[in-house]
Amino acid sequence: MASCYLVLPSPVRTIPNCLTSFTRSLPSVQLACQPVVFKPISCSLGPKEELSVTNLNFKKQLCRAKASMAGVSDEKTQDKVQVFDSEEDLALELAKYVAHLSNQFVRERGAFTVVLSGGSLIKSLRKLVDAPHIDSVDWARWHIFWVDERVVPKDHPDSNYLLAHNGFLSKVPIPAGNVYAINDALSAEGAADDYETCLKHLVHDKIIELSGTTGFPKFDLMLLGMGPDGHVASLFPGHPLVQESKKWVAYIKDSPKPPPERITFSFPVINSSAHVALVVAGAGKADVIRKALGSNDQKSDLLPVQMVSPEGNLAWFLDKDAASKL
Repeated sequence: MASCYLVLPSPVRTIPNCLTSFTRSLPSVQLACQPVVFKPISCSLGPKEELSVTNLNFKKQLCRAKASMAGVSDEKTQDKVQVFDSEEDLALELAKYVAHLSNQFVRERGAFTVVLSGGSLIKSLRKLVDAPHIDSVDWARWHIFWVDERVVPKDHPDSNYLLAHNGFLSKVPIPAGNVYAINDALSAEGAADDYETCLKHLVHDKIIELSGTTGFPKFDLMLLGMGPDGHVASLFPGHPLVQESKKWVAYIKDSPKPPPERITFSFPVINSSAHVALVVAGAGKADVIRKALGSNDQKSDLLPVQMVSPEGNLAWFLDKDAASKL
C-alpha cells in the first residue's frame, strides 16, 4: 500500500492519508499533524521575428508565429518554432501561451494538468506571476507534476520541487493539494513506483486524462527544458532509459549528471501529451538546436530532444542565441 501526502504551505505539514479515500480536500483537523519545515509533499497516490526553419527532423508541418501575437491559435499545429530577440521576450510569450492553454482546458474540462521540469524553465515562467495573468488565470484548477526529480530531500539545492516552489509555486495561489511531488523518503525505485501509483489514481479520478491512442496519461501541458547534451527530463543520450516503453515513471541510479539518483517520466508519457513546449535559451545550446531542427541527418543517433514528438502539439520557444546556428 503506497502512502499519500498532501503539500501544505509553509510551515509545512505532512498528513498521511489512504489511497482509497484520497481527495483534493484537506483531512479532518482531528488528524495529528507534525509541522516539518520543507517536507511539503509526497504524492504517493496519492521577437520578435520568428526564424524560418525548413529542414526539421520531425516530419511534421512547421507553423510560423510572431512574438507579438495576442494569443495562441486554437488550430491544431504540429511543430511551431518561435525565435525571440531576447529571453525576456521569450518569457513574455511563454506566459501568454500557458495562460491561453489554461483558460482553454479549464473551460473544456474543468482542470489543467501541468508538468514542470527543472533548470532554467522555472525562470522562464516568471511572467505568469505578473499582470494580467496572475489575476486572469484560474489557479484553483491547476494540477502540478514534475517530468523528473532528483531523489533528494525537498529542501536540498538539487531538488526540482524546491526550485519550482521558490521561483513560481510560492507566488501563485495553486491549492496545496493540487501539487504532486515525489515521496523523498523512498529509494529511487520506490519513489518511481509510488509516483506512478499516484498518476494512476489521478487518471481513475479523471484529474489526468488517458490517451486513447497510447494508453498512457495525457497531460494537458508539458513544459520541458533541454540540457546542452540534448537530454530532456532525466533521459540522457545513450542511456537505456530512452528506450523504456512500458513504465510511466522510471528510475535512474547512474545519471551522467549529478545527482545520480532520479525519477523520470518515460517517452511514451511525454509523447502522449496534448501540448509540449520546449523552452531553450542560451548560446551554449545552439549546436544541439542545430542538430535537432536544422539538419537532414538520418535518425540513427537521435538525441533525446529529437525523440520528443507528442500526439498533440509541439511548440519551440527559442531565444536568438539558442537559434544562432540554425
